[in-house]
Amino acid sequence: MAIEQLGRFKITGTLGQGAMGTVYRAHDPLIERTVAIKTVACAGLSKDEALAFEQRFYREAKSAGRLNHPNIVTIHDVGRNESLAFIAMEYLNGQSLRELLDSGVVLPPERCTEIAADVADGLAFAHANGVVHRDIKPANIMVLDNGSVKISDFGVALIPSGSTTVEGTAFGSPKYMSPEQVTGQKVDGRSDIFSLGAVLYEMLAGRPAFDGEELTAVLYQVLHAAPPLPSSFNPELPRVFDRLIAKSMAKDPDKRYQNATDLAADLRKCRRMLREAKKKAEGDDQVRNKRQGRDASSPALVKVNPSPWLTAAALASVVSIVGALFWYYGNKPRFEAAPAVSVAENASSPLLPAPESLAPKVPGVATEGGSKAAKAKSESAASVPVALADGVVRLAIAPWGEVFVDGKMAGVSPPLSEVRLSPGKHHVEVRNTNFPPHRQVVEVVADKNIRIKHKFQ
Repeated sequence: MAIEQLGRFKITGTLGQGAMGTVYRAHDPLIERTVAIKTVACAGLSKDEALAFEQRFYREAKSAGRLNHPNIVTIHDVGRNESLAFIAMEYLNGQSLRELLDSGVVLPPERCTEIAADVADGLAFAHANGVVHRDIKPANIMVLDNGSVKISDFGVALIPSGSTTVEGTAFGSPKYMSPEQVTGQKVDGRSDIFSLGAVLYEMLAGRPAFDGEELTAVLYQVLHAAPPLPSSFNPELPRVFDRLIAKSMAKDPDKRYQNATDLAADLRKCRRMLREAKKKAEGDDQVRNKRQGRDASSPALVKVNPSPWLTAAALASVVSIVGALFWYYGNKPRFEAAPAVSVAENASSPLLPAPESLAPKVPGVATEGGSKAAKAKSESAASVPVALADGVVRLAIAPWGEVFVDGKMAGVSPPLSEVRLSPGKHHVEVRNTNFPPHRQVVEVVADKNIRIKHKFQ
């Protein structure tokens, strides 16, 4: 049966369908404005659960209604109609971050930092007023047509889902929940910071930090596994983001950002660094193009007919240069992302390096006439072994498993889908706490793929 009226609001259309209810477009006759109404069904709950839900729901909705901030969706009213509880809120022209990401749009790092910084600003204001969101995820972040960003659904995370709800637990979305939410502990603003870190991770890496077909696998990863570095999926991403996300998503709340204001400040530092690096690169391109254009337009003042000896010398020079280039690119170390390195292992690094660290490193060439100190430094650097990932071991583990290679943990699969290893024999062990471990010896061959498929049952 179609709903025509909710409280004083006249329903004029349907905006979307969510897991907990429907979102409608409605008209508020009191002050002649369009609003969005989110409904939440109480059907399926016992009488006691429904009563407890209403008390928490209205209390939190009223708290969120006091939040007047440009990065928070304004709540106009809250009410109940038969078995439906509803919130009337600000109507927005735009789309959710979830819709934006699902559309296939690739957001540049600079835009990702802008969105995350605006969300952090809104969270900082909410936390300062004693309100914790508890369900920060892409679906609850609205990106408007004018480019501004707003957080929606404050208080909705407290909605129970039948008799499985544990009293005192705010169950959000598993992929973005903090460890303390998973274990049912009391949460504060640092839980929202963890969730925002997971959202930023997905924007930058193009995939969720925690993923899997089974809910238990996702929750296990949230509690025990550190996702691979975002830069391992996006080589162009400055490593400063690895450290920022590592600090945001620390398992221990005491090791995270202690407030969203500090997180917003670091995000904006990253954005400034990106802009400075981009501006410098554009300036270098302009100088290079101007020089090339000037050289091309300059007339030849003297026309020289080179002798055969001069032509032979020039040809020999070209051959020597090409040979040197082939030698350099054939012998320089390849740089692969090590799958065993995770955001947790990067958490202790200094967060924000100097802007020049955003530029790619160019290997230096030591000369014979260098000082002894420089030579010793060069020899020391050369003595550090470089792990070349020449073979790929592809993983298909169900429902999940901790992957150990030669006794060292490489990650949790899923989401870990492959491990790059040097040629030779390697001992691979996959562990799941509910089953005996799976052990296998693999012979890795350069530029070849090996598949390990195992289902715990």
